[in-house]
Amino acid sequence: MSITQTSLAEILREHVTLEVESIDRMYLNVYIPKLQRESGASWFLKQQRQYPVASSAAMVPISRAFVEAIESYAQTHQLPLLTFGKGQRKEDIVAPYLQRAAGREGIVLIGKAQEKTTTFRTTKGHGPRSADRYPRLLRTTAMVNQYYFYGVDVDFGRFFFKFSSYFPYTAKFCLNGHEYLKRQLAQAGIAYEALDNGILSCADPVQSQTLADGLSAEKIEALVRKWQVRLPQPFTAAERAAGYDYEISILQAEFALTQVLDRPLTGRLFFEAAIRENLDLGRPEQVQLIFERRVTRAAFARALLPKA
Repeated sequence: MSITQTSLAEILREHVTLEVESIDRMYLNVYIPKLQRESGASWFLKQQRQYPVASSAAMVPISRAFVEAIESYAQTHQLPLLTFGKGQRKEDIVAPYLQRAAGREGIVLIGKAQEKTTTFRTTKGHGPRSADRYPRLLRTTAMVNQYYFYGVDVDFGRFFFKFSSYFPYTAKFCLNGHEYLKRQLAQAGIAYEALDNGILSCADPVQSQTLADGLSAEKIEALVRKWQVRLPQPFTAAERAAGYDYEISILQAEFALTQVLDRPLTGRLFFEAAIRENLDLGRPEQVQLIFERRVTRAAFARALLPKA
């Protein structure tokens, strides 16, 4: 095979043994809309929790009860409750626990880490006189404990559900589309060869793509709701019925186009062709000037002034 006679299009057309387009990693924001602003948080504490004054002190009993429920959940289900240190790779610590789960559905580990998150604190409002000052809530950020529930789902494989331990108890949910695809292939009885984050080969590539396309918004929401009701809750059933229940939005989504080449040599030819076919990026009309000093706004403004 000659490099000079092989184009990227030819390589992808003639030497790709498997091609699958799918969701890779999806990070979801799980939050209560009514509690994202100071006025909503204040209304909740006064109307639902019956506190005469809405302050951060009124949030402490809720947080304490939530943490106690998490610790009780860990004891009841005999789950390890680990503290992640600063700079530790959570994936490396959790991996052995997930491997020992052997694909069984359930939570396998709870991890705790100090992270910055949005919350509320109490400050003093100002009236026309100093005597009119009153406590009010201010939306801010703080370092609080975040609890990671690492688990395995029968249809989606590995995931984690992260809850903030402090008001308004915002959560994050992370899933992997490749893990979902592996589960679906196994349930359909389709043989495949797995990669750490994807598949290398598949007995039925067409059906593999069909299964990947079947990962819908409805299935993702059902997954989050399924595990939400199984885990400790910071809010009572009455409060959830009153509208203080979680909603879901996409915080980050990554998509993958997996193209498996037939042999290592083809991979080398692919990169050679990619470099060769993009040499025009170095042509004069494509070149950008790179300055060795920082161009400030003032310097930019001076450059725009007409020359004397």
